[in-house]
Amino acid sequence: MSILAWIEDQRKLKLLNAPKYNQPPSDGSKGLWTRCDNCGVILYIKHLKENQRVCFGCGYHLQMNSQERIENLIDGDTWRPLDETLSPGDPLEFQDQKPYIERLKDGQEKTGLQDAVQTGTGMLDGIPIALGVMDFHFMGGSMGSVVGEKITRLIEYATQEGLTLILVCASGGARMQEGIFSLMQMAKISSGLQIYQSCANLLYISVLTSPTTGGVTASFAMLGDLIFAEPKALIGFAGRRVIEQTLQEDLPDDFQTSEYLLHHGLLDLIVPRCFLKQALSETITLYKDAPFKRTGHIPYGVQNPLYFLTEEKVRRVVSASEIDNFNTLLEASSSCDESYREILVSFETMFRLVAQTSTVDDTTLLEEPLLLAAEEKISWRAFYTNQKSIAKAHFLESLRIDTETLTNASGRDYTPLHFDKDVSKRFVYQTSKNSK
Repeated sequence: MSILAWIEDQRKLKLLNAPKYNQPPSDGSKGLWTRCDNCGVILYIKHLKENQRVCFGCGYHLQMNSQERIENLIDGDTWRPLDETLSPGDPLEFQDQKPYIERLKDGQEKTGLQDAVQTGTGMLDGIPIALGVMDFHFMGGSMGSVVGEKITRLIEYATQEGLTLILVCASGGARMQEGIFSLMQMAKISSGLQIYQSCANLLYISVLTSPTTGGVTASFAMLGDLIFAEPKALIGFAGRRVIEQTLQEDLPDDFQTSEYLLHHGLLDLIVPRCFLKQALSETITLYKDAPFKRTGHIPYGVQNPLYFLTEEKVRRVVSASEIDNFNTLLEASSSCDESYREILVSFETMFRLVAQTSTVDDTTLLEEPLLLAAEEKISWRAFYTNQKSIAKAHFLESLRIDTETLTNASGRDYTPLHFDKDVSKRFVYQTSKNSK
């Protein structure tokens, strides 16, 4: 070996053994300025957030995290998250350049979320909705087991409570680190939506943002009764390069954009971000007031009409002084008051459960409410207040329920339960488990 070769080997060995410096990745959200991905204009982040992350120069819609979307869609102090503590695992012990567990920790530290979706309930212009928002900043918004479970639980809760469902999609598809477990979420979410839409006859609105690709597009993103999208959003299943190589053809420049999909009938409406809340509010209001609607039902065995969480919510707002008179309730049923009919329709499933578990004597106590609920054609179940917080059911203040009358007439122990006036304007009857 020559001296020059030995020196070269020593230099390479020195470079290999030198300590590596890991430069922290730059986070544009923590700086003061950012650049538009479309036109390249330098934007002040504070002003950009006030404009809902829409470029001032070209109107391009930049990526927005889930918390900002919730703040823009939901009325103040009405957001109630669901399943916040549900966190992912590593069933396959997957590892590529770094372990899957470390990728999860990095995403959780970066976004402050447990996984790539936030679910919950809130008011949209005074209308109660169930909302799910995906966050692309958490591992590209990929759909894993936790994302599928949280969305499925949200759909089941919206089905039980009769809420309008809105899902804001921003995802790269199924999460490859979880393998077949992530692919199973597509079928699980779709089966929940089938009950929600076809059986309960409730409204599901899908909002597609950039990007929405892969398994999310192939499942719940394109199953909405109404499908909205943001301008110039990237929406597709496979990548553009894969399709070009498969078809051996050049694709249009606007391929897999929201405008292209709207032109070919895959979308219903393209809504700019600043008008999205107003568009959703007007759409839900139009659906509520639409004629010739059919009352939906939840198939037996899918969900219990009344579960323990709902019972606990009711019990916490019940006071002993708010016991209503059942005779007044029967008089209200004969008058066919509009608000009373709306409440009967909202709790038609509960009334039918009471009728099935009652004897011949106590069936007569609920005969008129059941007939009135069965004859109704309006399936709008969300009972809400307007923007001025004026209750739409004033007759509840005058109702009183006599528990002794119910117990003596039927031989069962009935515990009257109802929500507080300012909570949700609902009431239910529960038959005691200790009844004979």
